[in-house]
Amino acid sequence: MSDSKNINNNPSSQGYWKMVRKQLLKNRIAKYSIRFIVVLIVFAACADIIANEKPLACNYQGHLYFPVFRSYFVSIGIGEWPAELQNVEWKKLNYQWSAFPPIPYLPQNIDEANVHSVGPFDKQQVSSLHWRHWLGTDELGHDILAAMIYGTRIAMLVGIVSIGIATIIGLIMGLLAGYFGDDRLKLTRAQIIFNLLFIMLGIFYAFGLRSYALSDALASSFIYFLLQLIVSIVIFTLILCIGNVIAMPFKKIPFLGRKVNIPIDIIVSRCIEVMMSIPTLFLIMAIIAIAKPSILLVMVVIGATAWTGIARFVRAELLRIRELEYIEAAHALGYSEIRTIFKHALPNAMSPILIAIAFGIAGAILTEATLSFLGIGVPADIITWGSLLSEARSKPTAWWLAIFPGIAIFVTVTVYNLLGEGLTDAMDPRLRK
Repeated sequence: MSDSKNINNNPSSQGYWKMVRKQLLKNRIAKYSIRFIVVLIVFAACADIIANEKPLACNYQGHLYFPVFRSYFVSIGIGEWPAELQNVEWKKLNYQWSAFPPIPYLPQNIDEANVHSVGPFDKQQVSSLHWRHWLGTDELGHDILAAMIYGTRIAMLVGIVSIGIATIIGLIMGLLAGYFGDDRLKLTRAQIIFNLLFIMLGIFYAFGLRSYALSDALASSFIYFLLQLIVSIVIFTLILCIGNVIAMPFKKIPFLGRKVNIPIDIIVSRCIEVMMSIPTLFLIMAIIAIAKPSILLVMVVIGATAWTGIARFVRAELLRIRELEYIEAAHALGYSEIRTIFKHALPNAMSPILIAIAFGIAGAILTEATLSFLGIGVPADIITWGSLLSEARSKPTAWWLAIFPGIAIFVTVTVYNLLGEGLTDAMDPRLRK
């Protein structure tokens, strides 16, 4: 019992994370960075409510409707528009009463009365202040403020999803390399064969065949995309589990049941070196250039190329942690490798992962903005901060097309970097008082 208690009283206890939180909140720059990021996430999640051509609520032909919220159900196929609201111009309907969002435009809406890049301080042809384009319009009459709001969603989505992919890959690779090294991972030949086979099948069925469903979900709504992404992850996990179940009877065959030592540390280290030797931006551009433009592809490619830093941090931490006394005590008590890894070893390696995630999101947002600016990978109908900057090249006098998205990219990337520095200081034991 005493040994078991000692194992649980390791640096990953709640006391450690309370101390990290306390140190982080002492850093005023990091604290305000967190608040700013929360605001960005709220804007991204509520973009449909903040900027939309549909009313939030309205009374039309004697019936009460909530068009913005109804559109969510229509997009996921569990609802439909009534006949009187199909293919209508929402702005021109004769409502008994209506409540429009603060910004009554979508990024794709064209205001024909305010084309040719009308500035935020120029005279605009609008019926009232509510319909004014507060940040101006572009050459086609798109509202820049609505584009900035939805661009926030794209930036946050690309940053979080791509680094989420990178974290999963880096965590797995770093964990295997750091914890097992070159002499502690032994698998049967049946496990090796079936896992390799079913990993490829899982990627194909979970993400390859469902790529159009994921792309359509992303174009439809943020919530629907998350649901579809969860479905893909569940499918991938189930396929891997099926592969391991099928492999179990084959272990009884002498040749397939023989365990083989896997030098996983060498394999992972060489993979990291190869990935780091290739210029990331050029690799992403080469992959995206030969495929159909898709924001989902951009996220996957960024995530698949940004995992090396996380893997190196996790590997280095686990090489140190696996030699500590409480890990040896776990082995002595006969705990399984899975329990030792996920309950005792991995929690202690979370500190560098959180730091790498903060810096990684900043890098992913900047990479997406660069690709959008160059017109690579992102579909033309999706307006992002980078695509707005690109439009400014064709009309230098439209300063608002460069200033507002430029400031948004600069501030967002800076805030995530400041948060990463704050986490570094909070988790550095030499700086604690």
